[in-house]
Amino acid sequence: MLLTQAIAFSQTNLETMNNYLKETEILNYSSPSIKSLLEEKKWMELDTIERIKSIYNYVRDEVDFGYNVSDDISATQVLEDGYGQCNTKATLLMALLRATKIPNRIHGFTIDKALQKGAISGIWHKLSPKNILHSWVEVYVNETWYFLEGVILDKEYLTKLQAKNKDCKTAFCGYGVYTDNFENPTIEWNLNNTFIQDKGINQDFGLFDTPDEFYARHQQKLGAFKRFVYRKIVRHRMNKNVEEIRNGR
Repeated sequence: MLLTQAIAFSQTNLETMNNYLKETEILNYSSPSIKSLLEEKKWMELDTIERIKSIYNYVRDEVDFGYNVSDDISATQVLEDGYGQCNTKATLLMALLRATKIPNRIHGFTIDKALQKGAISGIWHKLSPKNILHSWVEVYVNETWYFLEGVILDKEYLTKLQAKNKDCKTAFCGYGVYTDNFENPTIEWNLNNTFIQDKGINQDFGLFDTPDEFYARHQQKLGAFKRFVYRKIVRHRMNKNVEEIRNGR
């Protein structure tokens, strides 16, 4: 009886872990561009910890912080864009981790729009919804789940933002940041949780195996007209503002 229960428990665990590795329409890690990236970076030659760290650093720093056309684009689209925000960087991070056999899941939230002030301003900031869809990746290693929210801002952008606001050492809200330790936020991963926007969280939607499941249930609170304006005008202005910070202006 005990052996039967142990086998059943083991099978359940295996099925659960397989859910955290599966490919989906959004997590399309069998695509040629992702396969090519894996070969170039040689991530499978690294041990598990170094593999996660290298992939995390790649998504954080080699994929610029910026605003894509929507949250639910595929991993390959994020890679092609070369930039992303919390939700789209989460997609790419999940896909690359799964492609290298690292189990992961997505945790959904909303955050206060206050943290976007500066990246977006004026009438556009006033018209944006108060609560913005947000997510982070949770990675499973050494029988522990770690939260990887600190992947959102590339270090070049964050360093320039810190230099622009050098008198701020503790709490900072704006330009894509909401942290209580602006001088030294926890964005480096070495078997720890990382954060850069977590102080803005105001609603918890819980855990999802895939972003496909998350976005099937939750979307940004934008009507058709506002969504069109965001895609065609607002996000380009936001990306211009972000790029000016990155360039030290």
